[in-house]
Amino acid sequence: MSPPSARARYIANKADNQILPKKPPKRLGLNGNNKDAAPAGNKKEKESKKRKQITSSVPEASNANPITPSVGLDTAFKTFVSARLCSAIWAYIADCDETFNYWEPLHYIINGHGLQTWEYSPEFGLRSYTYLLLQGVPGYFYQKIFNPSPILIFYMVRCMLGFGCAVMERFMYKSICQEFGIHIGRLWLIFQLFSVGMFVSSTALLPSSFSMYFGCSALAAWWQQHYSLAIFFTAISALLGWPFAALIGVPLVLELLLRQRDWKTFVQWTLISGATVAIPMIAIDTSYFGKLTFAPLNIVWYNVFTSHGPNIFGTEPISYYIVNGFLNFNIIWLLALQLPIMLVMDYLIVPAKSKSTLNFPHYISLAPLYLWLLVFFAQPHKEERFLFPVYPLISLCGAITVDVYQRIFFRFKMLIFKIKAGVHYLDHTMFIAIIVMVASTLLGLSRVFSLYRNYHAPMDLMLELNQFKATPQYNPNQIYNVCIGKDWHRYPGSFFFPARNFRLRFLKSEFRGMLPAYYVDGPNATQVVHPYFNDLNQENEHMYFDYDRCDFLVDFDEGKYTALEPSYSKRTKDWSIMKSLPFLIPEKSHQLLRAFYVPFLTDNHIQYGDFNLLKRKTKRNGR
Repeated sequence: MSPPSARARYIANKADNQILPKKPPKRLGLNGNNKDAAPAGNKKEKESKKRKQITSSVPEASNANPITPSVGLDTAFKTFVSARLCSAIWAYIADCDETFNYWEPLHYIINGHGLQTWEYSPEFGLRSYTYLLLQGVPGYFYQKIFNPSPILIFYMVRCMLGFGCAVMERFMYKSICQEFGIHIGRLWLIFQLFSVGMFVSSTALLPSSFSMYFGCSALAAWWQQHYSLAIFFTAISALLGWPFAALIGVPLVLELLLRQRDWKTFVQWTLISGATVAIPMIAIDTSYFGKLTFAPLNIVWYNVFTSHGPNIFGTEPISYYIVNGFLNFNIIWLLALQLPIMLVMDYLIVPAKSKSTLNFPHYISLAPLYLWLLVFFAQPHKEERFLFPVYPLISLCGAITVDVYQRIFFRFKMLIFKIKAGVHYLDHTMFIAIIVMVASTLLGLSRVFSLYRNYHAPMDLMLELNQFKATPQYNPNQIYNVCIGKDWHRYPGSFFFPARNFRLRFLKSEFRGMLPAYYVDGPNATQVVHPYFNDLNQENEHMYFDYDRCDFLVDFDEGKYTALEPSYSKRTKDWSIMKSLPFLIPEKSHQLLRAFYVPFLTDNHIQYGDFNLLKRKTKRNGR
């Protein structure tokens, strides 16, 4: 037997995590009960009896709660908040869709001007203003009351998103500890804190991140059998966030209808949730677009039922998600992918109960992740943000895989070294968990540092315009045109301009797709249908600006030039360099060492170009 102190450390883990030294006398059913000896009675009585049995395994003298995390909920919440605030401050905007489809319309709502994409045209109505208002209302009041610099509104919204993500993670942490065990909860906590994927997605102003907050909250409620709350959170995730996030709720619905046969709860709360969320959403969006609009239906129709769909924006092989998953979760991603196989091996090798969770077998409780991967791996058009809603599940499945490896290792060790009965498997296998945690943490920190170092320049560069506002040359009554060419997709948003009299302008480049345009001035600008928008990603000359009227110019000099993409910084008669920062040139850098920072090695195998903010020396019209 292990010493009492060791037993006390692990007694909070549920009895289901205990490795049995001998083969059980009879096969165990899905509920963890002996099929032949199970007494008659309804399901609630069986579940109540099972909970009492688990609780009774804890010595009375310890007064321990078998489902109380060893890392307290308040402590976990503080660490989550700290990690998410770090993301709010240091994460860069990796997706131009986030800038132009969300930050720019939000800037319009708060400050009265911003760029509009074709998705916000009343002709298409693919994006919802209701979603923006949830983020925009706090920023709007902040602006009206304190009149801060726009950049402060940007970071205030980001911090708000990070705090919301931390609330979700606290709820999920508690649920994981109850449903899967304290040990898995601890592993999940560490994996989440140092996950690059969570660093990127937790504070992104994207519906897929919003769906992650509420979709994973729905799963946490489901694992605790709060079905009404789970349905309501799923509705918020799918309607206010991203309609495809309803896929996460499919296993929940099937379990409720087929296993529980509780049609009343499903129908009742589906109607309540739909009415509570959809009716106000339709009313708000109809007001903004000037016609009856239900954005979730429009986006599903465009992506699924149109002849072209999203594939016109590019297609990728399955390897895209494999590589992307490794960059965002390193070895945890690989562990999560192999979990189904490991669970089968665990069932065959380890003589424990066939289900090691409190309420559901693994094939039900973890189905949302693998259903999501199955559907989105099959789609030709792939983007990193499409996996955001299931990012916490990747950490969870990775944690369960580590636990399975520990259980299997301990089983073999028992057989070889004849370990006495009653010894807990964690007493002999914690080194496995520690190795994985240390490795994933180091890889995660290395990746985060690499992202900041290599790609944060555009956000830092735009802040230099705030210095210009403080100079005598600044005229508050003049509109300043900040031009950008081939690097339009790296623009971080109008919140980085120091005042309302700055405007982003597009120069013609080798890009031949659809660019956004400014909302028109005056009332009801969101209801105006523009002839230059289309849903085919076709270029329109209306979006381009006259080079001679540019006051500032943002350009990345990577050593490749064409007639439409010259080296503007070398036109010294026209421009002076206000600020220049290094930015990675991927084609000239080692693939692995540009992805992960390795001290004393990375700098010798990567190459940077100059990301320049240029200021016009003299106006060509004589001013």
